[in-house]
Amino acid sequence: MTFAWPWALLSILAIALIFAVREWARRRRRKAAVRVTSIALVRTALPGRTRWVRRLPAALLIAGLALLAIGAARPQATVPVARTSATILLAIDTSGSMCSTDVDPNRITVARRSAAEFIESQRGGPRIGLVAFAGAAGVLVPPTDDTDELLRALDEMLIGSFGTAIGQAMLTSIDAIAEVDPSVAPSGVTPTEAPDGYSGSAVVVLTDGRNTQGVEPRVAAREAALRGVRVFTIGFGTTNPGPRVCDSSQTEQYGGFGGRGGGGGWGGRGGRGGFFDLDEPTLKGIAEITGGSYHRAENAGELEDALATLPGSFNVIHQRVDIAAAFAGGGALLVATALGLSLWWNRPRIPSG
Repeated sequence: MTFAWPWALLSILAIALIFAVREWARRRRRKAAVRVTSIALVRTALPGRTRWVRRLPAALLIAGLALLAIGAARPQATVPVARTSATILLAIDTSGSMCSTDVDPNRITVARRSAAEFIESQRGGPRIGLVAFAGAAGVLVPPTDDTDELLRALDEMLIGSFGTAIGQAMLTSIDAIAEVDPSVAPSGVTPTEAPDGYSGSAVVVLTDGRNTQGVEPRVAAREAALRGVRVFTIGFGTTNPGPRVCDSSQTEQYGGFGGRGGGGGWGGRGGRGGFFDLDEPTLKGIAEITGGSYHRAENAGELEDALATLPGSFNVIHQRVDIAAAFAGGGALLVATALGLSLWWNRPRIPSG
């Protein structure tokens, strides 16, 4: 718990002042004591309550004043807050290594299917955008709540040029978020103030490799953190990649690069993408810098599970909220209770008989 006005806590000293005044008054009453001849008569006149019960109003008053003092300091707590207006960018690696057949039928096919299931599960929820990246990054679909448009774009997603631009994919995603969220500054603009918690927007980076060109991923991660945008990273693929084989429907924009069965696809082994080259330390670092998380997936089931765990992180974020009203209300209630008990127990009594 933090305080917006910590200097207001000095008002707690008023409690010490009350104790001092009470002690001074008690000593004065001792000097003005009246002698009586019958102790039994005094006991009969006193209320039939124990010493602890008689001290209850004073204790309640002190507790109430303490709560009021804390409330005056504007306490703030970090609490989970549900966000229904989140914006999510899915950035999917479309470099040549995503044609690896270690995940049947190949990585890109499984990635597209799993992303489609994730998008379907969020129908009617947050806005989702789609970014594809290889040697460069581009927005396929800006953030939208049109699930069908996103699914069509996934079906048409094709393997891109050689290279993997993870950092550039993150900056492209930030710019896409900035188009629909005024609280997020574009990547080329320095934020005017630090974010108060997370913005509610997030980027999911799914890749099977390491950054080979463009901006360094940790630099891009710091840009995201400055804007309160969390980045969740997923490392996909096994440690034993198979041949890289994509059919013509996944590479047709390049006119084919040879391939199997004369289908105009792309086949082969070797090259940088032919080996397991996942840069897990960098992916973990991105998540740590931005407040996201890293997930490892070696098959379709693990990838689906990784994506399924993300909505709870998107829809619930931690923010600082002002809880001064709760302290003020509690303090006022205790003070009122103390005064009420004091007035009731010290009301004039009519002698019986």
